[in-house]
Amino acid sequence: MYLADEAWPDLESYFESESLALVPLGSTEQHGPHLPESTDHVIAESLAREAAARSGYLCTPTVNVGISRHHRQFPGTMWVSPDTFRAYVRDLTENLTYHGIDRVVYVNAHGGNVDALREVAKDLHADETCYALEWMWDESIPELVDDLFEHNGPHGGPKETAMLQHLTDLVHDDRLADARDGGVRDIWSAEGTNRHGAATFFDARDNSDNGVFGDQTDATAEKGERLFEAATDQLVRLCDWLAAREPEELLPEPRV
Repeated sequence: MYLADEAWPDLESYFESESLALVPLGSTEQHGPHLPESTDHVIAESLAREAAARSGYLCTPTVNVGISRHHRQFPGTMWVSPDTFRAYVRDLTENLTYHGIDRVVYVNAHGGNVDALREVAKDLHADETCYALEWMWDESIPELVDDLFEHNGPHGGPKETAMLQHLTDLVHDDRLADARDGGVRDIWSAEGTNRHGAATFFDARDNSDNGVFGDQTDATAEKGERLFEAATDQLVRLCDWLAAREPEELLPEPRV
């Protein structure tokens, strides 16, 4: 069920019987020479809407711009500050609680959003506003990701490339070799990324000339379909688990 497509009487019926919502969040940022800047929010919205269609839970419109300042050197990247992002997500979530939602899954597809979403979720839980969880699609299926790709890469790599090949016709397949050769296959072994236990980089441009990591030539639409199906299954299972919890199970533990 997609909130923006429904009339208010139908939404009223949903809120009378269910109290869970999926909120997709991504980014609008560079993903190398081969992927669109919509990559993260396309993945997040596609997973959230598919999980909602399969389960009957509510999916909200997507937050398309996130915390992406570390990609700012590449043309077109958009970003907001962490403070702005946290405040916006909190307000959006409290909007849902006004209608009766008390449990939320942040369907996230951008690593830069993770810390802020978890912080918002902690605050919402601490003041008993609602129970929210940050869910990152690739972290739900790590074994499959590792099995499918030898050089995965945390950004613009084959897992995101394969997902976009499956979901859209926006991938520049003729640029996959250029993306691999102009980027870095393994960021964690790249020279200058770590000194004596400290990460010594701040921006994607510090480590990769074209902003991406991994071997993009290893991606196929068939692999993307396997990723999408497996991640959707995990998301539906998470929603079912959360919906089945009694309200008192979702409250903070009492003070010692």
